[in-house]
Amino acid sequence: MASNLSRKALKQDKFAVEVEHTVDFFAAHRPQVFRYGGIALAVILIAGIVWFFRSSQASARQQVLGQAMTLFTARVGAAQGSGPSFPSEEAKNDAVIKAFTKITTDYAGSEEAWIAEFYLAGKDTENGKLDDARKKYQAVIDHANANDASLAKLALAQIDLAQNRTGDASKLLKDLMDHPTDLVSKDQATIDYAQAIAPAQPDEARKLLTSVAATSPDVASIASAALSSLPKK
Repeated sequence: MASNLSRKALKQDKFAVEVEHTVDFFAAHRPQVFRYGGIALAVILIAGIVWFFRSSQASARQQVLGQAMTLFTARVGAAQGSGPSFPSEEAKNDAVIKAFTKITTDYAGSEEAWIAEFYLAGKDTENGKLDDARKKYQAVIDHANANDASLAKLALAQIDLAQNRTGDASKLLKDLMDHPTDLVSKDQATIDYAQAIAPAQPDEARKLLTSVAATSPDVASIASAALSSLPKK
């Protein structure tokens, strides 16, 4: 993801706006989307491909990554149009993992390889292999660029919360609050952080969400929804 791609520029892209709305929905509905793991996976992974669709001249690596992404979004069932399809979820899962794994091997250390690692972590999450997913997300956090790493932090925080590691999740989300990126805004991180600390620090969570709701029109409804879910005083 290009580091000079501003959030304002992203909002001018219709696809990016839809991604942002989807990620905001994820922030306000974590319990529901994590319960339906496929939805949670799609939400957080879709954000990771914004950079690809904004690239005017795709390199060979980007083309290979694009082909793997096409498999990721392919239909299961009867083919429609010219796009790929698979006879079963199992067949699709195997093909997607194989495609992304090849990228991490053939182009190790590249931006595309870390994107592929991010997707593989998402597949691990979808398949219930949370410890494997954790290792992959951590590798992206440690080695990828700031935008890719921020998405991995957001994903890893969801795993931490699912495994009742609230302290670890809070640290990741607080770091995202302090260091927002083009793909994970300060408001997004603040909403998630407030929800993470709400059970132990409801007053602080309420303060944070009230501030976002009052000062950030773009996500005011998301913050208000999260605020309404807090325990009443």
